[in-house]
Amino acid sequence: MHRRYLPIFVSSIVFICSSLRAEPLPETKPLAREGDLAAQMVEGIDKYLMRELAASVEKRKPYWKPDFSSVEAYKKSVQPNRERLKQILGVIDERVPFTGFELVGTTEQPALVAETDTYKVFAVRWPVLPGVDGEGLLLEPKGKVVAQVIVLPDAGDTPEDMLNMDPKRGLRPKPFPGLLAVSGCRVLMPVVIDPEDTWSGNPRLGRMTNQPHREFIYRMAYEMGRQLIGYEVQKVLAAVEGFCREKDHPAVGIIGVGEGGLIALCSASLDERIQATIVHAYFGPRESVWEEPIYRNVFGLLREFGDAELARLILPRTLIVQASHLGGKKITGPPAPRAGRGGAAPGHYEPPVIDRVRPEIERATLRIDGTELVCPMLTDTWIPGEKSSLQPFLTALSKEAVCKEKYTQSPMDRRKNFDPAPRQKRQFDQLVAFTQQLMRDSERYRQQHFWAKLDTSSLENYQKSCEPFRKQLWEEVLGKLPAPTLPMNPQTRPLYDEPKWRGYEATLDLYPDVFAYGILLLPKDLKAGEKRPVVVCQHGLEGRPTDVCNPKERTKFYNSFGAQLADKGYIVYAPQNPYIGHDKFRVLQRKANPLGLSLFSFIVRQHERTLDWLATLPNVDPQRMAFYGLSYGGKTAMRVPALLPRYCLSICSGDFNEWIRKNVSLDYPSSYMFSPEYEMPEFNLGHTFNYAEMAALIAPRPFMVERGHGDGVGIDEWIAYEYAKVRRLYSKLKIPERTELEFFAGGHEIHGQGTFRFLAKHLKWEK
Repeated sequence: MHRRYLPIFVSSIVFICSSLRAEPLPETKPLAREGDLAAQMVEGIDKYLMRELAASVEKRKPYWKPDFSSVEAYKKSVQPNRERLKQILGVIDERVPFTGFELVGTTEQPALVAETDTYKVFAVRWPVLPGVDGEGLLLEPKGKVVAQVIVLPDAGDTPEDMLNMDPKRGLRPKPFPGLLAVSGCRVLMPVVIDPEDTWSGNPRLGRMTNQPHREFIYRMAYEMGRQLIGYEVQKVLAAVEGFCREKDHPAVGIIGVGEGGLIALCSASLDERIQATIVHAYFGPRESVWEEPIYRNVFGLLREFGDAELARLILPRTLIVQASHLGGKKITGPPAPRAGRGGAAPGHYEPPVIDRVRPEIERATLRIDGTELVCPMLTDTWIPGEKSSLQPFLTALSKEAVCKEKYTQSPMDRRKNFDPAPRQKRQFDQLVAFTQQLMRDSERYRQQHFWAKLDTSSLENYQKSCEPFRKQLWEEVLGKLPAPTLPMNPQTRPLYDEPKWRGYEATLDLYPDVFAYGILLLPKDLKAGEKRPVVVCQHGLEGRPTDVCNPKERTKFYNSFGAQLADKGYIVYAPQNPYIGHDKFRVLQRKANPLGLSLFSFIVRQHERTLDWLATLPNVDPQRMAFYGLSYGGKTAMRVPALLPRYCLSICSGDFNEWIRKNVSLDYPSSYMFSPEYEMPEFNLGHTFNYAEMAALIAPRPFMVERGHGDGVGIDEWIAYEYAKVRRLYSKLKIPERTELEFFAGGHEIHGQGTFRFLAKHLKWEK
């Protein structure tokens, strides 16, 4: 060719290639989205969740069936709501019998810690749960007891602080617990778990964190279907039991400040024996609870409850809300990261001022009997214990109770150099030990409530017996989104052109702003009418579909296993999952949980829509659509195929584990208890689904585990132990050939040897 024609020829080729690149797949529209589609996916889910959080107040109404015809009818009608609140707060363990308030003292530190002319102060403890006590100070009037009051300090404050017993820690303007005692009240001040990080970790392993003690307990408890909030409510309710043992006992009230206000609000919502409540510097709108410290994260809370709904469980008993025009104590976040300590979840809180509290109070207002207006009292003060609040509080407890005009002198602590830290550590250690025991007992619980109900007499009976558990996993553990509201609207554009296959980017719509995205690899030798198997290849944490499909290099961890499978003639789809963007995606979990949802709520629907679309492609065999994922993709391999039976098999690589121990144990260096991945705990997973139970929902479909001996996500012994249950189940079902475990000499990566043979065998594909 003459040199002068060469530029024209090259330009023509570039034009033709550009035109080819712009051509979408048949029956799809051109994909016009530009930029980082993974980031756009996360942003879209965020917009969806923000809309749902804003709409949650209105959407709570169907959960409530109040009967306003009488007070008794009303109380009965809201009892189902009260029972559901117990479940989500984890107030479900049977308390041990109350044997009395025990005096806590030694020869050097007497139990009678102080005394005034009108009351005595005792160090006490009382039984709550097996191995768990409440502990604090008891103020006993020297005269007649006209009422009994539980006073809960803010986290970080001690009972001694509330009484001004320790001038070194700073004096309070008005130590109102002493005023209550002078007014004839028996006062119990429990210790509240503090927000320090002194003991958050395992020093024997050299694994310490900057998680506040409250977060550290929250993380392990959440996985076991409990909450730190619930544990502290249990301590209050055990004390109420103690106060109410006598037939004609004085009435019981409760006052809480800050974090103590949260505990007081929940305690009074659950126990009708609490006749009057004051909540100081806590009450307000909760639609932004995801911004607050993570230990306030309650799965499904906003689906049914805000603070107004909790107030409705208290009414028509007395409820006084004290907003603080100074904002109360602010929570600015966890202790700062430092050498050897990190991993805490972000979170801050500023108690709302009265103008923000008032609308929530108005939502709580009730009209019973058609004419009687019952509403909480709202006051604006900068400290708890103002007479304007205390007198109506006391009047609700006893007609004899009169709030004294003057505050008395603070009692003098008789203990020499009293240090509250050992007491705080006892409280911390007891809750840690109780939760660790729940973890150790959880396997037996699952055997009794899961495995015992599976019918292995035939494959047909087995699959029927699995359905209630599948429903439970989707609706109660992961959270189920409604069906997609938008048409699929597939959009594609070419991305790769390799010798054996072509690659296309694709998006599918689900809801406004929410879409699924991935890369489709189509072999070039597909024939008209031919149906081939699909392997959905899933990336891990912070991964992208290109990590799976890169045809130019063996990518780190993934070894481009999607490209390898496409070379073997499989149709391959590599979805983008939304666990990308560091803290951005973890915040999605924080926003989803109060709505009874999780990140996997979206992932399941995205995969469901992906399968819908793949099944429409002319060369796809919808009966042979398989799943293969690494790391976080392995987490997906356990959860999504368990819920979507259209996945004909599943391969979990680099993730299969004794998952509950991985999340809860303090004796394993790689436990998520020590990591910054605060989104990992799934509410009550420990008593419902370990990985063997998830695999049971995949059965009788083929299931395989791929495990590198050097993979730090677990240890071989744990993986083999958990997998043994899976193998036993498949043997019971008389299909042992459908499951395999492959160990290999390697690390956290796709090995692609036994798994590729497993795919070829069960997808019936030999190239």
